[in-house]
Amino acid sequence: MADDVTIFHNPSCSKSRQTLALLQDAGVEPEIVLYKQAPPDRATVERIVRGIDVEPSKLVRRDPEFKESGLTPADVETEEQVIEVLLAHPALMERPVVVQGDRVVLGRPPENVQALLS
Repeated sequence: MADDVTIFHNPSCSKSRQTLALLQDAGVEPEIVLYKQAPPDRATVERIVRGIDVEPSKLVRRDPEFKESGLTPADVETEEQVIEVLLAHPALMERPVVVQGDRVVLGRPPENVQALLS
């Protein structure tokens, strides 16, 4: 069973709520980080970006704030660029992100977290 699991969660996001429910239904009580209220520090962002199981640029939401911030896809091509963007604009982090040890999974779709439960 998974332990020491952290979810970077946005309760207003249905996928984030579904992922949290999936973890809890599996008996996992993760540490819940409301990243919009308590943005992660540089070390945490680096750990997420370097450990994610997808292209790091997928961690950055391309929503209206992305455009309003003057960002373009060229601004999130490298790991370091993604880290800098997420530090400057924590609300742009795709959600949810689930961390267990050195494994990091993007919960889109929520079923992706099953990889951490086995």
